[in-house]
Amino acid sequence: MPELPEVETVRRGLSDLLPGKTVLAVSHDTPKSFPNAPADVKEFLIGAKVEAVKRRAKVLIIELDTKYSLIIHLKMTGQLVFRSRDDKKRFGAGHPNRSLIGDLPDKSTRVIFEFNEAFLYFNDQRKFGWVRLVPTAEIPNIDFFRKVGPEPLAADFKPQDFKNRIRRRPNSTIKAVLLDQTVIAGVGNIYADESLWTARIHPETKVRDISPIKLTKLYHGLRDVMFLSIEKGGSSDKNYVDVAGRQGSYLQFANVFRREGKACPRCGHEIIKIRVAGRGTHLCPHCQRKVS
Repeated sequence: MPELPEVETVRRGLSDLLPGKTVLAVSHDTPKSFPNAPADVKEFLIGAKVEAVKRRAKVLIIELDTKYSLIIHLKMTGQLVFRSRDDKKRFGAGHPNRSLIGDLPDKSTRVIFEFNEAFLYFNDQRKFGWVRLVPTAEIPNIDFFRKVGPEPLAADFKPQDFKNRIRRRPNSTIKAVLLDQTVIAGVGNIYADESLWTARIHPETKVRDISPIKLTKLYHGLRDVMFLSIEKGGSSDKNYVDVAGRQGSYLQFANVFRREGKACPRCGHEIIKIRVAGRGTHLCPHCQRKVS
């Protein structure tokens, strides 16, 4: 599933492309991916101009001048790919500056937005993602947005704020707490593993057993790996691409994630994979010693 850096990469790409463009038409193949009333689509989406593209946690928000917004959740396999009218066929897998997506629409395309000179395709192989049209003023009242935690990369989110949030669950493992979206927004498996390695904390350590100094290191480690991932265009494993259809390169810089059996870049010991909080978890058992 795309995590905060991947969704932020998509947001930045769309922010350069969509504002000022008018939605001429929209089509979809299944109501599950586009669960909106036709009357609302006709009145508040068709003919609307994009004002801004925002993000909250792992969710994209495209604000329209009709005072409605498109809320887009990519879930596990969702993609948003922008193509100009004369660039609907673009190949070149393996070339770093070319799209890895071929002809569009394809069999995974669920929603198509048509603009004056371009198309925005929402592709989703597993059909878990969705695009919803809602009144912009109602977004803060939606259950997800009411419950989701603060943004870890926000300028006003300080180390003490991070520690206070984490300590709300003293008897839980630190990995489980990092993955809890009500504690902190946008952290998933990749960046939990990477930040815990950076802070030398074993993923199974209970929050109550982690010192304030270690939590401060974890705060900085989490932000550092996320900022680096955004710089590298996110982490592409199978499905994630940016709005041009290109893969992100962060996993080339990962220290432990998907590196089981390889040497730890810090101490040389073998990286292992275990299961924590129901998720495959990568760590160095020498650098990240388990608290007994």
